[in-house]
Amino acid sequence: MSWFALFLLWMLANLAVAPWVLERARTVMDSVARRKAPGGFVELPSGLTHYQWHGRERGPLILMVHGLTTPSWVFFALIPGLAKMGFRILTYDLYGRGYSDRPKGKQDETFFLTQLEELLEALRIDGEISFLGYSMGGAIATAFTARHPHRVDRLMLLATAGMIYHTGPWLARARDWGAFGNWLWGLIGGWVICQAAKPDAATAQIPDLPARVKQETQIRGSVRAVLSSERNMLSVTQEAEHRAIAATSIAVISVWGENDIPIPLTAMGKLTEWNRACYKYEIKGAGHGLIYTHPDEVISALQEHLREV
Repeated sequence: MSWFALFLLWMLANLAVAPWVLERARTVMDSVARRKAPGGFVELPSGLTHYQWHGRERGPLILMVHGLTTPSWVFFALIPGLAKMGFRILTYDLYGRGYSDRPKGKQDETFFLTQLEELLEALRIDGEISFLGYSMGGAIATAFTARHPHRVDRLMLLATAGMIYHTGPWLARARDWGAFGNWLWGLIGGWVICQAAKPDAATAQIPDLPARVKQETQIRGSVRAVLSSERNMLSVTQEAEHRAIAATSIAVISVWGENDIPIPLTAMGKLTEWNRACYKYEIKGAGHGLIYTHPDEVISALQEHLREV
């Protein structure tokens, strides 16, 4: 065998194990990594979950559920406005994100609802809840509302998944290509996630957004979690859930970005088809990151809804 052939084999072998090497080089989310975490932690049967209270100690409760790649800090620009409205606000990190655990397994509806149901039980929250879900978090909040309508007072959906969803080309390939997709995403997933955060950096009302997103991708299990959720949670259309909610007295508000690419404005029409009583608001000039690029407009839409209901 020639030296060139040996070199080629060596290169291929290194390329084959590169995703594993990259993952092993990432930081483990352990007690050391959690030392400076705000809020608190609760050990649930399914894993350790990070949560944080905001706003008043007493008042109507809003539970905020974040999306695919960014943990609960993604709501920081919205929280002051909600607090001024008199709400008691609870945020938490989904598994695979932020300061919560990175358990393995299929990240589907059951996976996320188990965490949410266990969290509510552990924190002894048994009254009615107003949900605010963003992107994939909107799909999680919708699934919970359809399963437990007696526990939900109001459902607020911001650029919500569950209707029409267009992912980026690299994540779409990784999603569809099975084992090879696992390898591909392990190799480039962190870079893809970081690139997606850059366009909103200049207008985001979250300090150093790209740096925060990059830090998230450097935690072991985070990149893998995104692919699993893409395959098992974001692939689901929630027509049955929304039609079930429409048959209840639960008020639903949806807020959409005019220029949203992953979840285009046409999704608003689809939700209207399933729930004609849904309140709808469009934020002009906003994309998918509307909660941190246009937080004042989002709060204004929510205030208008809350006055009408």
